[in-house]
Amino acid sequence: MKKRPNILLITSDQQHWHTLGFVNPEISTPNLDRLTEQGTYFSRAYCPNPTCTPTRSSIITGKYPSQHGAWSLGTKLSENEHTVGEDFLAAGYRTALIGKAHFQPLKSTETYPSLEANPLMQDLAYWKAFKERFYGFEHVELMRNHTHEAWAGQHYALWLEENGLDNWRDYFVAPTGRKDPAQQHTWEIPEAYHYNNWIAQRSCAKLDEYQRDEDSFFLWASFPDPHPPYLVSRPWDEMYDPDDLTLPAATAGEHVFNPPHFAATQQKSPDFSAYRESGYGVHGLHSHVRDRQIMKKDMAVYYGMISMMDKYIGQILDKLDHLGLAEDTIVVFTTDHGHFFGQHGLIAKGPFHYEDMIRVPFIVRWPGRIQAGRTTSAMTSLVDLAPTFLRLAGLQVPQEMTGVDQSPVWLGSQDKARDHILCENHHEPTTVHLKTYVNERYKITVYYNKEYGELYDLREDPQEVHNHWHDPAYREIKTGLLLRFLWAEMGKEPMPMPRIANA
Repeated sequence: MKKRPNILLITSDQQHWHTLGFVNPEISTPNLDRLTEQGTYFSRAYCPNPTCTPTRSSIITGKYPSQHGAWSLGTKLSENEHTVGEDFLAAGYRTALIGKAHFQPLKSTETYPSLEANPLMQDLAYWKAFKERFYGFEHVELMRNHTHEAWAGQHYALWLEENGLDNWRDYFVAPTGRKDPAQQHTWEIPEAYHYNNWIAQRSCAKLDEYQRDEDSFFLWASFPDPHPPYLVSRPWDEMYDPDDLTLPAATAGEHVFNPPHFAATQQKSPDFSAYRESGYGVHGLHSHVRDRQIMKKDMAVYYGMISMMDKYIGQILDKLDHLGLAEDTIVVFTTDHGHFFGQHGLIAKGPFHYEDMIRVPFIVRWPGRIQAGRTTSAMTSLVDLAPTFLRLAGLQVPQEMTGVDQSPVWLGSQDKARDHILCENHHEPTTVHLKTYVNERYKITVYYNKEYGELYDLREDPQEVHNHWHDPAYREIKTGLLLRFLWAEMGKEPMPMPRIANA
């Protein structure tokens, strides 16, 4: 019997869709460009939620956050949720996750215990002995921090010690705050000990093992960059001259007709206390006013983080070639959500469903099966990954998965598999609860229990400067979009049990 295809999923964290050399000459990503030349680039790929835990959980469940339950940062994906890794294991595949998981919160309680919480994350004896399955992955090597964040530990810290960096804690923030307040942009940890190197080394080691044992595999290499803090090892911190980069900015008056929290971000001391009903902070609901020169340096370092990551992605791709696995391996590169560099006056992320936030880079390669050098505008969502992987492997898709099988589009036998995108953002119980519907031309965003909203004509206004929610000229368009939005919501209802009788 012909060997089933392997699956290699490579992800970054919080990477703007435009930060590939293939589409942006200001950044260098030769290995991702090579992947694009050898595969198909999707120019309209989207996340189902613009934050980490919900989207990452959607990737492995094939369900939307409102369905799998990990609806926000600070929530947990239940271990009872069915994952794509379980289907691969049942079919005889090997499964592994190397790098960032973030299916669980940084806080652990008796009711909702979390393996991804301190102090357990820094209990290295626990992780050295850890052999349990984790959300369908039979083998995991985990980390949680971004650059020097305080919660470094797990398997990454074990690797640092095994490779002679006994003082690894010196390179991370102390529990009470940053050890060196003057440190900005340059992470003093040597490149040899950077987690990019660790992820590449350990991913390549698993590929060696799978090739030796002639096992089919589903391997997720999950990089934590370029998520802020904007820090990277030398010499990547100086790779880009900030003055050579194009820094976006807000358009005068663009937030006049937007929901109130948009304009508030442009104040130096906004009051968002009314939004924090859970008692926890909300990403993006703060002042986005920043010095332009600092923002330019942040952007330059963010680009350096991507270029460094690209180097180590290249090592994984080279290993596939060296082992003769490339022809039998479907490779996907993407990220969990986007990022702001100053577009619309915003930085990082938040409850703002502009294309910068919800569109993602997305490349697929399968030599001889997926067309090389092709770009398609066919809409795809990260919630589609699980069912698509299963179909391409010749496996049955569980009925509870509500993502769309994109395999005919990947293989070029069909132009598109969906005509719309749904993006959810339920960050607080009621005050930050919004959903977005996107079709080929329009985007509409509805806020729970609010009469304000957003409506953009992406063809006439690709920069999303003009909100037509209250525009009389768009009244009929708005009515039609709301109806299609409702149909889309109804259409994504899970149907885990087929109808088998009349009564």
